[in-house]
Amino acid sequence: MNKADAIAPAVSPLDDTQRIRLIFCLIGAFVMATVLTAFAGATLQDPDSWWHVKVGLDILANRTVPVADTYSYTFAGQPWIAKEWLGQVLLALAYSAGGWNGVAALIIGTICLAVFLLGWFLSGHLKPILAVAVAFAAAFLISPIFTARPHVFTLPIIVVWTAMLFRAVQDEKAPPFWLLGLVVLWANLHATFTLSYIIAAFAGLDLLARTGLSKPALLGKWVAFGLLCPLVSLLNPYGVKAILATLTVAYGNEAVPLILEWRPFNAQEELLQGAVMLLGLFGLLTSRLRIGWAKALFVVFTLHVYLSHLRFVYLFFLLVPLVLAVEVARQYPALSTGAWLTEKRDGLERFFAGRFYALCGAAAVLLITAVSILGSAYQVAPSPTTSASGALAYARDHHLSGNVMNSYNFGGTLIFHDIKTYIDGRTDQLFLGGFTKADEATGHSDGKPLLEAQLKKYAIGWALLTADDTRIPFFTELGWKRAYADDYAVIYLPGA
Repeated sequence: MNKADAIAPAVSPLDDTQRIRLIFCLIGAFVMATVLTAFAGATLQDPDSWWHVKVGLDILANRTVPVADTYSYTFAGQPWIAKEWLGQVLLALAYSAGGWNGVAALIIGTICLAVFLLGWFLSGHLKPILAVAVAFAAAFLISPIFTARPHVFTLPIIVVWTAMLFRAVQDEKAPPFWLLGLVVLWANLHATFTLSYIIAAFAGLDLLARTGLSKPALLGKWVAFGLLCPLVSLLNPYGVKAILATLTVAYGNEAVPLILEWRPFNAQEELLQGAVMLLGLFGLLTSRLRIGWAKALFVVFTLHVYLSHLRFVYLFFLLVPLVLAVEVARQYPALSTGAWLTEKRDGLERFFAGRFYALCGAAAVLLITAVSILGSAYQVAPSPTTSASGALAYARDHHLSGNVMNSYNFGGTLIFHDIKTYIDGRTDQLFLGGFTKADEATGHSDGKPLLEAQLKKYAIGWALLTADDTRIPFFTELGWKRAYADDYAVIYLPGA
């Protein structure tokens, strides 16, 4: 033993492996941050980002949450709740601190946290390098939902929730009751908090499949936990209304078939995701992997929800690996963390373990640098296809007034600029009762009479339309004059 070895602090193998796992997961998160920062503007492409930020700003200014619509003239005064109020406040705080760069940085940071957590939980069963690779692949597959909207804040929560519940089942223990705090947070961040009930139910079924009725006391704790989930989710400004609001979409409404993210999976458009699902199915059919009926039901559920609505892509690609990792590790030991622990640490892993604090410090510096670059080196902004910045500047300079008929994708920017909308992205609660269907029908080949009726009914003073809006020819035929046009937006005014 040399002198350096004699004075070196003793580090247990467990500490060593935990450090290596942590470094691998941090590297995965940092790579994800680098990629997302390079394409930061892509997080601001959704038209709803505008109104989510605006609602958050208004909540901060008014110190209260809305209970009725004040953003449209077509449904003004109708009951409407900001059921994602906390997520909207977070977006507003980021916007207040750093503009749209701040919003993008917050979204990127949240996504990277989800990737880190996914890698960490997976590496509890699978070799770290494999776990991080799976986490990165999952994030890539769900990247279409990486937008500046409150649902992103639930990604780390749903990873922790699912991993901890199924870990408790694996250990045949009671669910950690501290997880109920995540339900409270989730219920204030986004309407998908009701998924927590369903995931908990599947975990309970997995426990039942393992133990049967042999442990009634343990089953009783799980039942109590399941009953507490909806109870604690009432701890939000709207109480039961937040739960009821989710049913509007869960059971379908007239807007669901018309909005892209609510449409079913299309194999011709989602080629990569489709190929991965087919490969996964092929692997399950040709391998000897056995997962049990409860987990099989969970896989079927997440797949069904994704195939029904594109926006739930994350349920399948994030959660299925979490739930199946332990089965893969058990039935294919060569891929497991246990096998990795028996291997001799290679040079890279020894480097990670021996310089853990230095590497963590370097990662922190790099992260701060990345945030600084995002904040100062270049500016990101919402897509011009949703901002209508030139058209709105024209409207402001020419003092356009009266009710505006807007294309759906411009609803968010109108709300942000304090212009009351004809229609916008809040179709989970508003613009129903035939309104959304009528708006969509005005763009059909026979929609001119209906458009004319809508213009009269709502006393439209001007129209702000996307450049490809199918109603544009009808405005010309009805005698309206094109007052402004660019590559993204056009404005029509009534004829003299």
